[in-house]
Amino acid sequence: MSVYILVVDDEPDFEVLFRQQFRRDLREGRFLMEFASSAPAALQRAVEIGDAILILILSDINMPGMSGLEMLPIVRSARPDVPVIMITAYGDAETKRKALENGAANLLTKPIDFAALRQEIDTRLEQAA
Repeated sequence: MSVYILVVDDEPDFEVLFRQQFRRDLREGRFLMEFASSAPAALQRAVEIGDAILILILSDINMPGMSGLEMLPIVRSARPDVPVIMITAYGDAETKRKALENGAANLLTKPIDFAALRQEIDTRLEQAA
């Protein structure tokens, strides 16, 4: 059974960055990463990945149209089994409070600490095993 991580960000460079950071994991097949460039696309994909194991959603907060914070309660309702970690360039206390109140498992600030994110992913992989 395939294990997925869904990354939501409207910046195309974000996909390149994530594929570089996790290239060994992806090559070894530890997990698959899917990328959505908008919140509506992510919501659709989160529901479609029902036949596989979706272990984590990583979502930017600031996106055109529907923001990550607006998407958060919807995706948590549709997939309450999947933790969501929000990503923002603005890690102020109010943003963190809103994210956590709406069901985010955590909030990461840019630039992303990929060592910490890797630990988070490893924990989710162990829980899914």
